[in-house]
Amino acid sequence: MRRFYAPTERFAANTVTLDADETRHLRDVLRLSDGEEVSVFDGMGREFRCSIREIGKKSSSLTLFEETLPASPESPFEITLAATILSGEKYDLVIQKSVELGVTTLVPLQTVRCDVKLKDAVKRMSRWRRIALEATKQSGRAKIMQINEPSAFETLIAEVKPNDLVLFSERDGDDLSTVVPGKKITALIGPKGGWDDPELEAARARGVKVITLGGRILRAETAAIAITAIVQHRFGDLN
Repeated sequence: MRRFYAPTERFAANTVTLDADETRHLRDVLRLSDGEEVSVFDGMGREFRCSIREIGKKSSSLTLFEETLPASPESPFEITLAATILSGEKYDLVIQKSVELGVTTLVPLQTVRCDVKLKDAVKRMSRWRRIALEATKQSGRAKIMQINEPSAFETLIAEVKPNDLVLFSERDGDDLSTVVPGKKITALIGPKGGWDDPELEAARARGVKVITLGGRILRAETAAIAITAIVQHRFGDLN
């Protein structure tokens, strides 16, 4: 079933309207026509079986048949991934895999050893959100992963409750078995080269749990993906 996205305001009693981008994909890429069945999700967790009613130049009208269950259900465990911003396409990969692994929210994190300036990260927000949308379509989720505005490390640990924060470090941390989260977690992932000593000290002073996983040396993008999978397996529904 081909999947399309439409925000909730484009849904009516028995119809849904696709915007210009989704219409272009429906018409020019997939070459669908009136009467064919597709699936439309609202980005908030709901999905519907639909039939194409009319395809226009800048929008398409579809008839709603019934609400269906998304192919990929949402995890009951809420993961916020606060991952240090990486250069080039490395962060694109982190975003794509975070969606696939069921992350609820991603926070682009600015740290001492981050090699991307905050103003440059802000310019990439539209691209990152497009990547998240495409990954949502492909992975079968009906809820779009939220991507927050970039945040400084010090700001994040000051705003989030310490009990919900877990900082993953390549050194000087406890075992994952010491973490007993509630229904959610904010996982902090460091940059290439690891955390700076003052950052680890600030986290501990705030009461943030610092965790080290074994002794393997991972690239920053690998660490973000691997740790998300481990957390989802340990506390969520990846089992």
